[in-house]
Amino acid sequence: MPRPEKVAAVEEIREHLKSSKAVFVTDFRGLTVAQMTRLRRKLRESGTEYKVVKNTLTRIAARDTDAQALEPFLSGPTALAFAKQDPVAAAKALLDFAKETKILEIRGGLLGSKPLSLNDIEALANLPPREVLLAKVVGGLQAPISGLVFVLQGTLRKLVYALDAVRQKKESAA
Repeated sequence: MPRPEKVAAVEEIREHLKSSKAVFVTDFRGLTVAQMTRLRRKLRESGTEYKVVKNTLTRIAARDTDAQALEPFLSGPTALAFAKQDPVAAAKALLDFAKETKILEIRGGLLGSKPLSLNDIEALANLPPREVLLAKVVGGLQAPISGLVFVLQGTLRKLVYALDAVRQKKESAA
């Protein structure tokens, strides 16, 4: 019979997995407490929670969810970064910290139900921020409408110039 604290830990991990947009698996071996605290603080800014987990409990928690794809990454000391808001910001924070310390190892992750390799996480981190992407979409939608307005203005302007030329010609003839 499982102990109540382990059942509670499995439920907590399952809830984090269900409520996260993305989950990143890391190996934290070699990080000092100060570095771990700095990483947690950096991740918290992007709405990401960083937890050290037991692999067996994580496998049990992921068993009935889309997170089963995490299983190949669960070996050795493991910590999970649960991105609840912006997966891109979380990926950037993890990669920046890994490059800065050269200790943190990112094994892989999960975006929705799609497994991510390290290359996928790097590509995700290289995306522009959400606001920039939204601005590009709005600009793309606005461009054809602005073009139409300028074309119509040009036609009206030419008509006004033609009418003005006719008026000037009649005035000079009279």
